[in-house]
Amino acid sequence: MAPIASVARLALAAALASLLVEQSAAAVKSDNIKYHEGLSREDKWKAVGHKGITLWMTGLSGSGKSTVSVALEQALVTNQPRPYFVYRLDGDNLRFGLNRDLGFSPEDRKENVRRVAEVSKLFAEAGAIVIAGLISPYAADRAYAREVHANSSLPFLEVFIDAPLEVVESRDVKGLYKKARAGQIKGFTGIDAPYEKPENPEVHVRTDQNTVTQGVNIILEQLDKAGIHLPRTFRPLDEPTEEPQCKSA
Repeated sequence: MAPIASVARLALAAALASLLVEQSAAAVKSDNIKYHEGLSREDKWKAVGHKGITLWMTGLSGSGKSTVSVALEQALVTNQPRPYFVYRLDGDNLRFGLNRDLGFSPEDRKENVRRVAEVSKLFAEAGAIVIAGLISPYAADRAYAREVHANSSLPFLEVFIDAPLEVVESRDVKGLYKKARAGQIKGFTGIDAPYEKPENPEVHVRTDQNTVTQGVNIILEQLDKAGIHLPRTFRPLDEPTEEPQCKSA
């Protein structure tokens, strides 16, 4: 049985996520708009051969989110009998475009997650396996991303890319931890800003204990269990206007 404190934190995160969803819906400022329907989700999924799903990769800077995400993308696109429709949303990459107006304050981080959650939902709706990799340090924000998908009946897996702080600091590929320790970066997650670890992620990958390949295989195993594959049947031939005659050899 989960500790009372953990249950309380989960309940609080769920409540905050519901509030965020309500606020998001209430924040629509445009008048005289109408949602236009097009090709059905089922038809889109049939066209690509599998259901859409979002894999929400969360973890500290340096934990291996981008490395594992790229390897997973390659495994799904180039290492299968037929390629899967995959789109990778990298937190850093998005800050060059979609989220270039956002910083790293708690408010901006919340908006960052909101935007990525909505984009992920659109891609999953189209049948993509979305690999969304961003720190997303707050449990309530991650719960919001899950809620966005749940409200649209779309599959969602939280993937905790995990490594201890001392390990990610020793990696420090970008040199950010060194700057944060020197006081040159303020509000850096894991140093002077919190990272709220997932309480019950669908996938937990310890990158200090597993190779990149092992981490990818752990995710693939859970992706198989998510049931995104669609049964296929052969398309029958249409009756010709004139039936061809069999000829002897």
